[in-house]
Amino acid sequence: MARILVIEPYYGGSHKQLLDTILEGINPIEYEVFSLPAKKWHWRQRTSALYFSQMIPIEHQYLILFTSSVLNLAELLGVRPDLVKCKKLVYFHENQLVYPVREVKERDCQYGLNQIMTCLAADEVIFNSNFNRTSFLNNITPFLNIQSDFKLKNLKEKISPKCEVLYFPIKFHRMPTRNVTGSNGQNGLVSYEEISPSLHLIWPHRWEHDKNPQLLTEVLLELQKRQVDFKATICGENFVTIPECFEGIKEKLGPKLINFGFLPRDDYVKALMTGDIVISTAGHEFYGVSMLEAAYCGCMPIAPNKLVYPEIYPSENLYNTSNQLIKMLYNWCKNPSLFRKHRNKYFETFQFNKFSAQELIPKYMEKFKI
Repeated sequence: MARILVIEPYYGGSHKQLLDTILEGINPIEYEVFSLPAKKWHWRQRTSALYFSQMIPIEHQYLILFTSSVLNLAELLGVRPDLVKCKKLVYFHENQLVYPVREVKERDCQYGLNQIMTCLAADEVIFNSNFNRTSFLNNITPFLNIQSDFKLKNLKEKISPKCEVLYFPIKFHRMPTRNVTGSNGQNGLVSYEEISPSLHLIWPHRWEHDKNPQLLTEVLLELQKRQVDFKATICGENFVTIPECFEGIKEKLGPKLINFGFLPRDDYVKALMTGDIVISTAGHEFYGVSMLEAAYCGCMPIAPNKLVYPEIYPSENLYNTSNQLIKMLYNWCKNPSLFRKHRNKYFETFQFNKFSAQELIPKYMEKFKI
């Protein structure tokens, strides 16, 4: 019987990618996976513990339980006390304590509270970045202080010793690469000598509020207004409702918008291989797999000077204001040789190894030992 119980209430996107990468290194007879499709995120947070309590067999020999912070682990253990004996590992792709809301009164505190309770119930808590870990721990007390009739104390001190950071493992070794510097490059980069007359800008993020598609739209339309030469790809996961700011953008950008909408994996990678700059406008980001993948494929990353980005990218790749982003892109679109100089500098200095699956998977495997 399996000794590792894997639970993923939101089996899609980076959550699925993480599990698929980790489990490749484990004998299939050693684990069982219980999952739900990656939709209805809010309901997954609230009801998945009850669902899995009914689905996981009563008779088992599980020694390790691995899950993401979408699951309310404390609730699951409350109705399935037989699982308490397991070594309980929780992975944080994100945290709800600093999710951006327009007003504090709009915040639904139950999701952050779920994650705090999950950490208290866990044996080890793994974050995908230092920013994720720090922002979670530092906001436990302010978050709980939203309720006013009593104060909860010492929770950060109880949770902090359980916490560590393991970067999300990306399979760079299975991705195509290109040599944008004209040198031998790294990891066997193939030659890439064609220089497009227009820069290709890529935005590969979820079409949701926290990724700030509004700012992207404003930037692209301003570049269009200034009559600079560029191409654009807007891809990433898009759901039932298209952001209002994207309505009419195809007509406004015309032939400059060469991809609009979710791309299958092969087409997505092909787009990255033709890209010049990958842009983040995020207001909520704890790692950014798509940014790192695009960078590995030859796109220079441009991101806000906040969130996780200063932890990953050099200051030359970060902007502080929307005007600074527009100015940066405008100057590069007007002067491709200046852009190539910046891109070459980036590729000469940036190290991908610490984010690679080859480097990180052995560290994850240690977690599955008893």
